[in-house]
Amino acid sequence: MDLGIAGKRALVCASSKGLGRGCAEALAGAGVDLVMNARSTGPLEEAARAIRAAYGVSVVTVAADITTEAGRAEVLAAAGDVDILVTNAGGPPPGIWSDWNRDDFIKALDANMLTPIALMTALLPAMMDKGWGRVVNITSQSVKAPIAALGLSNAARTGLTGYVAGTSRQVAPSGVTINNLLPGIHATDRAVSLDAGVADAQGISMDQAKANRAATIPARRYGTAQEFGATCAFLCSQHAGFIVGQNILLDGGATNATI
Repeated sequence: MDLGIAGKRALVCASSKGLGRGCAEALAGAGVDLVMNARSTGPLEEAARAIRAAYGVSVVTVAADITTEAGRAEVLAAAGDVDILVTNAGGPPPGIWSDWNRDDFIKALDANMLTPIALMTALLPAMMDKGWGRVVNITSQSVKAPIAALGLSNAARTGLTGYVAGTSRQVAPSGVTINNLLPGIHATDRAVSLDAGVADAQGISMDQAKANRAATIPARRYGTAQEFGATCAFLCSQHAGFIVGQNILLDGGATNATI
Protein backbone atom coordinates (compact mmCIF):
# COMPACT_ATOMS: atom_id res chain seq x y z
CA MET A 1 0.00 0.00 0.00
CA ASP A 2 1.25 3.46 -0.89
CA LEU A 3 0.94 5.47 2.32
CA GLY A 4 0.97 8.74 0.40
CA ILE A 5 3.57 10.41 2.61
CA ALA A 6 6.74 10.24 0.50
CA GLY A 7 8.63 13.50 0.83
CA LYS A 8 7.14 14.35 4.22
CA ARG A 9 9.46 15.09 7.15
CA ALA A 10 9.20 13.35 10.53
CA LEU A 11 10.73 13.82 13.96
CA VAL A 12 11.02 10.45 15.69
CA CYS A 13 12.17 10.52 19.30
CA ALA A 14 14.23 7.81 21.01
CA SER A 15 14.71 6.19 17.62
CA SER A 16 18.17 4.63 17.73
CA LYS A 17 16.70 1.27 18.74
CA GLY A 18 13.57 -0.52 19.88
CA LEU A 19 10.09 0.71 19.04
CA GLY A 20 11.31 4.16 18.05
CA ARG A 21 13.67 2.71 15.48
CA GLY A 22 10.90 0.46 14.21
CA CYS A 23 8.80 3.57 13.58
CA ALA A 24 11.70 5.41 11.95
CA GLU A 25 12.42 2.53 9.58
CA ALA A 26 8.78 2.11 8.60
CA LEU A 27 8.43 5.82 7.86
CA ALA A 28 11.68 5.80 5.88
CA GLY A 29 10.33 2.85 3.92
CA ALA A 30 7.37 5.04 2.98
CA GLY A 31 9.74 7.73 1.67
CA VAL A 32 9.67 10.03 4.68
CA ASP A 33 12.76 12.10 5.52
CA LEU A 34 13.74 11.79 9.17
CA VAL A 35 15.00 13.74 12.12
CA MET A 36 16.16 11.05 14.54
CA ASN A 37 16.83 11.67 18.21
CA ALA A 38 18.38 9.59 20.97
CA ARG A 39 20.64 10.22 23.93
CA SER A 40 23.71 8.29 22.79
CA THR A 41 25.62 9.40 19.70
CA GLY A 42 27.06 6.02 18.69
CA PRO A 43 23.87 3.95 18.41
CA LEU A 44 22.03 6.91 16.89
CA GLU A 45 24.57 7.42 14.12
CA GLU A 46 24.70 3.68 13.44
CA ALA A 47 20.93 3.54 13.05
CA ALA A 48 20.90 6.62 10.82
CA ARG A 49 23.58 5.18 8.51
CA ALA A 50 21.65 1.94 8.17
CA ILE A 51 18.39 3.75 7.36
CA ARG A 52 20.03 6.04 4.80
CA ALA A 53 21.62 3.06 3.07
CA ALA A 54 18.44 0.98 3.08
CA TYR A 55 15.89 3.62 2.06
CA GLY A 56 17.75 6.54 0.50
CA VAL A 57 15.99 9.18 2.59
CA SER A 58 17.51 12.20 4.30
CA VAL A 59 18.28 11.58 7.97
CA VAL A 60 19.29 14.33 10.41
CA THR A 61 20.51 13.15 13.83
CA VAL A 62 20.38 14.96 17.16
CA ALA A 63 21.96 13.29 20.18
CA ALA A 64 20.20 14.91 23.12
CA ASP A 65 18.00 14.07 26.10
CA ILE A 66 14.53 14.88 24.82
CA THR A 67 13.16 14.87 28.38
CA THR A 68 15.11 18.02 29.29
CA GLU A 69 14.32 21.57 28.25
CA ALA A 70 17.77 22.02 26.73
CA GLY A 71 17.54 18.73 24.86
CA ARG A 72 14.14 19.58 23.42
CA ALA A 73 15.36 23.00 22.31
CA GLU A 74 18.26 21.39 20.45
CA VAL A 75 16.05 18.80 18.79
CA LEU A 76 13.37 21.31 17.78
CA ALA A 77 15.95 23.68 16.34
CA ALA A 78 17.34 20.90 14.15
CA ALA A 79 13.91 19.55 13.23
CA GLY A 80 12.46 22.79 11.95
CA ASP A 81 9.20 22.36 10.08
CA VAL A 82 8.03 18.75 10.34
CA ASP A 83 4.85 17.07 9.13
CA ILE A 84 4.98 14.09 11.47
CA LEU A 85 5.89 13.78 15.15
CA VAL A 86 6.45 10.46 16.91
CA THR A 87 7.02 10.94 20.63
CA ASN A 88 8.79 8.28 22.64
CA ALA A 89 10.82 8.04 25.83
CA GLY A 90 11.94 5.18 27.99
CA GLY A 91 9.66 4.20 30.83
CA PRO A 92 10.48 4.77 34.49
CA PRO A 93 11.77 1.90 36.63
CA PRO A 94 9.42 -0.72 38.05
CA GLY A 95 8.68 -1.09 41.75
CA ILE A 96 5.79 -0.92 44.20
CA TRP A 97 3.81 2.00 45.57
CA SER A 98 5.96 2.35 48.68
CA ASP A 99 9.16 2.75 46.63
CA TRP A 100 8.27 6.08 45.02
CA ASN A 101 8.49 9.63 46.32
CA ARG A 102 7.52 12.96 44.81
CA ASP A 103 10.78 13.31 42.89
CA ASP A 104 10.20 9.92 41.25
CA PHE A 105 6.79 11.01 40.06
CA ILE A 106 8.10 14.35 38.77
CA LYS A 107 10.77 12.52 36.73
CA ALA A 108 8.14 10.18 35.29
CA LEU A 109 5.81 13.05 34.44
CA ASP A 110 8.64 15.01 32.81
CA ALA A 111 9.64 12.07 30.61
CA ASN A 112 6.34 10.43 29.74
CA MET A 113 3.75 13.21 29.92
CA LEU A 114 5.21 16.71 29.87
CA THR A 115 7.84 16.05 27.18
CA PRO A 116 5.30 14.85 24.57
CA ILE A 117 3.04 17.76 25.49
CA ALA A 118 5.91 20.25 25.05
CA LEU A 119 6.77 18.79 21.64
CA MET A 120 3.16 18.94 20.50
CA THR A 121 2.84 22.52 21.76
CA ALA A 122 5.88 23.48 19.70
CA LEU A 123 5.01 21.67 16.48
CA LEU A 124 1.22 21.60 16.20
CA PRO A 125 0.76 25.26 15.14
CA ALA A 126 2.80 24.85 11.93
CA MET A 127 0.99 21.60 11.10
CA MET A 128 -2.34 23.35 11.57
CA ASP A 129 -1.26 26.26 9.37
CA LYS A 130 -0.39 23.76 6.58
CA GLY A 131 -3.67 21.91 7.03
CA TRP A 132 -1.98 18.54 7.53
CA GLY A 133 -0.06 16.79 10.27
CA ARG A 134 0.29 13.55 12.17
CA VAL A 135 1.28 12.93 15.79
CA VAL A 136 1.74 9.47 17.25
CA ASN A 137 2.60 9.07 20.92
CA ILE A 138 4.11 5.78 22.06
CA THR A 139 2.55 5.14 25.47
CA SER A 140 1.77 1.74 27.03
CA GLN A 141 -0.88 -0.92 27.41
CA SER A 142 -0.91 0.16 31.06
CA VAL A 143 -3.20 3.09 30.24
CA LYS A 144 -5.91 0.54 29.42
CA ALA A 145 -5.16 -1.88 32.25
CA PRO A 146 -2.69 -0.80 34.96
CA ILE A 147 0.43 -2.85 35.61
CA ALA A 148 1.07 -2.77 39.35
CA ALA A 149 4.87 -2.81 39.10
CA LEU A 150 4.80 0.09 36.63
CA GLY A 151 2.91 2.59 38.76
CA LEU A 152 5.04 5.55 37.69
CA SER A 153 4.37 4.74 34.04
CA ASN A 154 0.68 4.10 34.73
CA ALA A 155 0.30 7.57 36.20
CA ALA A 156 2.35 9.60 33.71
CA ARG A 157 1.15 7.94 30.52
CA THR A 158 -2.49 8.04 31.59
CA GLY A 159 -2.10 11.77 32.13
CA LEU A 160 -0.81 12.14 28.58
CA THR A 161 -3.74 10.08 27.32
CA GLY A 162 -6.19 12.49 28.93
CA TYR A 163 -4.42 15.45 27.35
CA VAL A 164 -4.50 13.86 23.91
CA ALA A 165 -8.19 13.02 24.23
CA GLY A 166 -9.10 16.70 24.37
CA THR A 167 -6.35 18.20 22.23
CA SER A 168 -6.78 15.80 19.33
CA ARG A 169 -10.35 16.93 18.84
CA GLN A 170 -9.34 20.59 18.85
CA VAL A 171 -6.72 20.23 16.10
CA ALA A 172 -8.61 17.73 13.91
CA PRO A 173 -10.53 20.47 12.03
CA SER A 174 -7.15 21.66 10.73
CA GLY A 175 -6.28 18.30 9.20
CA VAL A 176 -4.01 17.23 12.07
CA THR A 177 -4.49 13.91 13.84
CA ILE A 178 -3.10 12.82 17.21
CA ASN A 179 -3.26 9.19 18.28
CA ASN A 180 -1.53 6.93 20.78
CA LEU A 181 0.06 3.53 20.25
CA LEU A 182 -0.07 1.30 23.32
CA PRO A 183 2.60 -1.40 23.19
CA GLY A 184 2.51 -4.52 25.25
CA ILE A 185 5.68 -6.53 25.60
CA HIS A 186 7.95 -6.32 22.57
CA ALA A 187 11.36 -7.81 21.89
CA THR A 188 13.32 -4.70 22.89
CA ASP A 189 15.80 -3.67 25.57
CA ARG A 190 12.86 -2.78 27.82
CA ALA A 191 11.68 -6.40 27.70
CA VAL A 192 15.18 -7.60 28.54
CA SER A 193 15.25 -5.29 31.56
CA LEU A 194 11.85 -6.42 32.80
CA ASP A 195 12.65 -10.09 32.27
CA ALA A 196 15.96 -9.69 34.07
CA GLY A 197 14.13 -8.26 37.06
CA VAL A 198 11.73 -11.22 37.14
CA ALA A 199 14.54 -13.72 36.69
CA ASP A 200 16.46 -12.21 39.57
CA ALA A 201 13.43 -11.98 41.85
CA GLN A 202 12.28 -15.55 41.16
CA GLY A 203 15.70 -17.18 40.84
CA ILE A 204 15.03 -18.45 37.32
CA SER A 205 16.84 -18.10 34.00
CA MET A 206 16.17 -15.29 31.54
CA ASP A 207 14.86 -17.83 29.02
CA GLN A 208 12.39 -19.14 31.58
CA ALA A 209 11.30 -15.64 32.56
CA LYS A 210 10.67 -14.81 28.90
CA ALA A 211 8.82 -18.08 28.30
CA ASN A 212 6.64 -17.48 31.36
CA ARG A 213 5.74 -13.99 30.19
CA ALA A 214 5.06 -15.11 26.62
CA ALA A 215 2.69 -17.78 27.95
CA THR A 216 0.47 -15.01 29.39
CA ILE A 217 0.01 -13.43 25.93
CA PRO A 218 -2.69 -14.93 23.69
CA ALA A 219 -0.36 -14.58 20.68
CA ARG A 220 2.21 -16.59 22.71
CA ARG A 221 5.10 -14.37 21.67
CA TYR A 222 6.59 -10.92 22.07
CA GLY A 223 5.82 -8.27 19.48
CA THR A 224 8.44 -7.02 17.04
CA ALA A 225 9.65 -3.50 16.40
CA GLN A 226 8.92 -4.00 12.70
CA GLU A 227 5.21 -4.70 13.12
CA PHE A 228 4.92 -1.88 15.64
CA GLY A 229 6.60 0.49 13.19
CA ALA A 230 4.26 -0.55 10.39
CA THR A 231 1.25 0.40 12.52
CA CYS A 232 2.84 3.73 13.36
CA ALA A 233 3.50 4.44 9.68
CA PHE A 234 -0.12 3.69 8.81
CA LEU A 235 -1.36 6.13 11.47
CA CYS A 236 0.93 8.73 9.88
CA SER A 237 -0.38 8.01 6.38
CA GLN A 238 -2.87 9.77 4.14
CA HIS A 239 -5.27 6.89 4.81
CA ALA A 240 -5.58 7.56 8.56
CA GLY A 241 -7.07 11.04 8.51
CA PHE A 242 -10.34 9.88 10.09
CA ILE A 243 -8.61 8.25 13.08
CA VAL A 244 -8.60 10.88 15.83
CA GLY A 245 -7.73 10.63 19.52
CA GLN A 246 -7.54 6.85 19.60
CA ASN A 247 -5.55 4.49 21.81
CA ILE A 248 -4.48 1.50 19.76
CA LEU A 249 -3.25 -1.59 21.59
CA LEU A 250 -0.42 -3.66 20.16
CA ASP A 251 -0.14 -6.29 22.86
CA GLY A 252 -0.91 -9.67 21.28
CA GLY A 253 -4.24 -9.73 23.08
CA ALA A 254 -2.70 -9.47 26.55
CA THR A 255 -5.12 -6.79 27.75
CA ASN A 256 -8.31 -8.67 28.57
CA ALA A 257 -10.95 -6.12 27.60
CA THR A 258 -13.94 -5.96 25.29
CA ILE A 259 -13.46 -2.30 24.32
